[in-house]
Amino acid sequence: MRFAVLGSGSQGNGTLIASGDTFILVDCGFSLRETERRLALLGVSPRQLSAVLVTHEHADHVHGVGLLSRRYNVPVYMSQGTLRGLRKPVDVAGFLGCGDVLPVGDLQVSATRVEHDAYEPLQYVISDGRRRFGMLTDLGSYDYHLLSRYQGLDALLIEANHCRDLLARGHYPHFLKLRVGGSQGHLNNHQAASLVAELGWQHLQHLVLAHLSSKNNLPHLARQCFVDTLGCDPDWLQVANQDHGLDWRQIA
Repeated sequence: MRFAVLGSGSQGNGTLIASGDTFILVDCGFSLRETERRLALLGVSPRQLSAVLVTHEHADHVHGVGLLSRRYNVPVYMSQGTLRGLRKPVDVAGFLGCGDVLPVGDLQVSATRVEHDAYEPLQYVISDGRRRFGMLTDLGSYDYHLLSRYQGLDALLIEANHCRDLLARGHYPHFLKLRVGGSQGHLNNHQAASLVAELGWQHLQHLVLAHLSSKNNLPHLARQCFVDTLGCDPDWLQVANQDHGLDWRQIA
């Protein structure tokens, strides 16, 4: 089992998880041409995709979903709320809700509802039956029920969206600062690090920080916050960025 990130941030998101001949793309926030280019850099053709999972309807997660699906006949799965929130229609192969499990080839997808300012946002844990990869981005808060669904992971990609101080001092209007930093906005560095501490991180093979704000965060600030909170080796932490994402990582 392995994973890679096409790109992560407010200009477009996409994460690829693979096992054998099964390739799942979570979100497609890039244009079709850019998605094709980024997949090619990872050695993958869009025709190899087994499914596209959508987390929620915001443009940086769905911009290319419809075109990709129609051009390459890739089945798309999302919540019913996400479909209602889409500005452009997408043919959906099936709907997912919190607690649902979807088999896709060699992989199994478990969906979890999260707190975000969207209609019915989901995040996913994906397993090959032996190893578990978890995604947690685009949520402003968490609780015991969410933590319980993310126990026993082998790899985790988690949002470290903003630094509280940079957001407070930044140029966003007040209403947007409240939205980003609110319980249905985005996790800041301290929240994300605390979440990982509560989950337990010592058995993780990979911990990837993602969805960093280009205006309200800096990679070294996010990394240092995790090091201070977890006491982990800073060189072990990985950061998925907007321009280059993250190359393939193997989950042994």
